[in-house]
Amino acid sequence: MKKKILIALAILLAIQLFRIDKTNKPINKNLDYVSLTYAPKNIEKILEKSCYNCHSNQTIYPWYANVAPISWLVKSHINEGKKFLNFSEYGLYNVYQKDHINKGLYEVIKNGRMPLSSYLFLHQEDNLSKEQRQELLNWFSIILNQ
Repeated sequence: MKKKILIALAILLAIQLFRIDKTNKPINKNLDYVSLTYAPKNIEKILEKSCYNCHSNQTIYPWYANVAPISWLVKSHINEGKKFLNFSEYGLYNVYQKDHINKGLYEVIKNGRMPLSSYLFLHQEDNLSKEQRQELLNWFSIILNQ
């Protein structure tokens, strides 16, 4: 039993050598969702606080993103989030993608599917209040009807 614990501990220590890349791409405000949609300050604050951490090039990694294998899971979730939507690169999407994105944003906020409950488990401060959800829904409605 003692040998198995030592082996497990050695493996846990060894995998710490495999670090994730926490480098964010440079920010170009001319491509950012907030800039391109002329979002008001209240919308900008909500998006940056509750969405940009996983869906932009402005990720702030939590302390546990330094501990493998948890760090690998965190990085995978962030990469997946950016694959679906990267607010920092909104200007690179074509008009059809932007329309799809804004419809999707409306739906996930309306249905309470974002932020993810798995993210909120450790980041309750990023949860959206009922009022914030309504503000976002109103904003996305405006964007969709332009």
